[in-house]
Amino acid sequence: MKLGMGLVGPGFIAAHHLDAVRRLGDVEVVGIAGSSLESAKKRARELNAGQAYAGYRELLADPAIHVIHNTTPNHLHREVSLAALRAGKHVISDKPLAATLQEARELYEVARDGNLAHVVTFNYRGYPLVQQARAMIAKGKVGNTVFVHGCYLQDWLTDERAYTWRLDPKLGGNSSALGDIGSHWCDLAEHVTGARITAVLADLHTVVPVREVPATSAKAFSGAAKKSTQQRKISSEDLATVLLRFDNGARGCVTVGQVLPGHKNDLRLEVNGREGSLAWRQEQPNELWLGHHAKPNKVLTRDPALLDPTARGYAHLPAGHPEAWADAFRNVIADAYAWIRSGAKPKAKPPALPTFADGYRNSLLVDAMLKSHAAGGVWQPIEDPLAPTRTTRKRG
Repeated sequence: MKLGMGLVGPGFIAAHHLDAVRRLGDVEVVGIAGSSLESAKKRARELNAGQAYAGYRELLADPAIHVIHNTTPNHLHREVSLAALRAGKHVISDKPLAATLQEARELYEVARDGNLAHVVTFNYRGYPLVQQARAMIAKGKVGNTVFVHGCYLQDWLTDERAYTWRLDPKLGGNSSALGDIGSHWCDLAEHVTGARITAVLADLHTVVPVREVPATSAKAFSGAAKKSTQQRKISSEDLATVLLRFDNGARGCVTVGQVLPGHKNDLRLEVNGREGSLAWRQEQPNELWLGHHAKPNKVLTRDPALLDPTARGYAHLPAGHPEAWADAFRNVIADAYAWIRSGAKPKAKPPALPTFADGYRNSLLVDAMLKSHAAGGVWQPIEDPLAPTRTTRKRG
């Protein structure tokens, strides 16, 4: 059976969802819904995205649609995803899972108790060399992990005339840089290492405290507005540094910023173990650095023939043919639809596929970072009320 997909929220990322789905070859793009029928018709024409719907509820009512891609602004994630799950649709949602921790918890619980696929697009998991790094760490190639560090740096909000709904707490949530891109780094760090962050100490800062708000909303990465109507105070962070502790004893740190000139999409992750190190950079995604103490360092270039079997399926071109962001995104979407076709049973989920459980987990981390900073920069434990209780075995 050919699956039908519908998309809600045809903004910047929508075109990439549609591109990834089309590359699968066995999914039909049925239509899209936007803020109005007029806007949906316009975007449907621009994206060649099938039918336009007056709103997401009309889209959900179409029996030809089996999968919902939720690419709305953060404050609408809970409303749309929850309605889709209750309508019996599989859901692929952009991160963050929801605008608040409470909403993320609700979505996770509903998804957990249903028999539907539920995916959050932490798309950096889809890179072949990310999966290679994960496999090498799991197989003990770097020894016991001692330090996990890196950054996610951008510059698209450097100009005070640049403004986005992500900076409005009512639309984007209480966090800006951490929720938007720090979430990606944290998910990647936990996924690659197999370890979980247990405590954080965060220092947050707003480098640009006042911005000019344009008369019309601008898309992400579209640059500064040419006209403005008013100045607006910004309360959310655009720069953050966070110390980390992991459940395997490792320490870590991450720097996140969106006002750093020259950095476009500079995500970096390095893992140092007792026997070796691994480092990967998103802007050079076809190389994995391998660090050693008493022998030469190496660079593993993306070559399907050299990759671990668990990573090989994420590389689709021969060595020397670069694969990048759109290919990694497609890999995550491919895993999502493979899970859907298998019946969305928990045991059938591809290991690299991020779910609402990961989205909820990520909300816990960001919430703890906000609490740590608000308390004056103190260690904040990651408290998960939904985590299974561990029984402690008595000695003696």
